[in-house]
Amino acid sequence: MGLDGDSPTSRALSALAAIQDAPGITAAELGRRLGVTDRAARRYVAILREADIPVESTPGRYGGYRIGRGFRPPPLTFTMSEALGLTMAAVESHHGADDAAGRALAKLTRVLPAELAAAVEALRQVTTPPEVEADVDPVVVARLAEAAATRRRVSLRYRAGSSFRTTVDPWAVVPRRGHWYLLCWSRDRDARRLYRVDRISDVRLEEHGVEVPAGLDAAATVEEHLSEGWELAVEVVVEAPLEQVRWWLPRQLGRLEEVPGGTRLVGTTSTPDWYAVKLAEIRAPFRVVSPPELAEEVRALGERLRAATR
Repeated sequence: MGLDGDSPTSRALSALAAIQDAPGITAAELGRRLGVTDRAARRYVAILREADIPVESTPGRYGGYRIGRGFRPPPLTFTMSEALGLTMAAVESHHGADDAAGRALAKLTRVLPAELAAAVEALRQVTTPPEVEADVDPVVVARLAEAAATRRRVSLRYRAGSSFRTTVDPWAVVPRRGHWYLLCWSRDRDARRLYRVDRISDVRLEEHGVEVPAGLDAAATVEEHLSEGWELAVEVVVEAPLEQVRWWLPRQLGRLEEVPGGTRLVGTTSTPDWYAVKLAEIRAPFRVVSPPELAEEVRALGERLRAATR
């Protein structure tokens, strides 16, 4: 049976939480937090003492309350959303496995229930410290990561111009290029989809049974997906072996194919100036086959670089 929010027991527990959060809190401040009088606040402190909780008070007109030594609080518990929210915060704050926050997160993972620990670990493993700029709801990220870790289908609302509801099989939640993304299989479109998490709301977990592609490299798949669907089709031929070109170019530029005499890069872009800068990292002769906008940006970049040496 749950506790009534206005019952003396519930108020006493709220008083305990307030004293733990603010050691030295006065009766007046405690009463304000509980929405009661000073006298009522003292009565709730008395209830705590009757329950053998060592609430100490500092004498004097402005004396306050604090919890005495020897008090053992109940075991710390987390909901799925709370634990995943902490994980997300650690990832976004660039905390690695070797710093204090990273070690604390690892300890937390070890004492969580198996299903919850799996969800936290899944979010830690598929992410690298991102430069995330978009404003996302941690609860939404947590619920999506939970669904991916526990293989549960989700219904969600997505905003892309207009708003619509769709059902997906979540595969992974991955931060890339300033945004959090949901990599998933759309049940409505029967196709792979990549959704920006800052455009997702009203996530509802449904039944278990989601199948994830064997050997899925979520980060690599997201990078490949981000290179598709833009208005300018790109084709570049590089006079170097595929494995060597792979070291020079980030995955988001497109797909690499081995061709006679070198490697072909196939992708799409809406920002040919940015794409040209990335191509400049190639340390071998290359030729822009298409589009002409990209060829012009590469030519202009070369002119600027030559001018810088004069």
